[in-house]
Amino acid sequence: MSGTKARIEDRLNRVFSPQHLKVTDDSASHAGHAGNPHGRGETHFTVEIVAEAFAGKSRIERHRAVNQALAEELAAGLHALAIRAKAPGE
Repeated sequence: MSGTKARIEDRLNRVFSPQHLKVTDDSASHAGHAGNPHGRGETHFTVEIVAEAFAGKSRIERHRAVNQALAEELAAGLHALAIRAKAPGE
């Protein structure tokens, strides 16, 4: 497991206590693209998360909450984050 992936998982688990969390490193498929010009990895991730904290929230509010939770990673070089955030039962 990558260091960035582990930090993302740890932070999201602590902030949201999700029922489901899957973090996928998509960096390899973006090698040479903006944000990963040298194929160094750990720059592009997909997050699938199901948590009670998202109940009653709009898609934008959910994405903002995840981005806020991962602000340090985003500031440190995480270039792209695809987010699929749902409440339980959705």
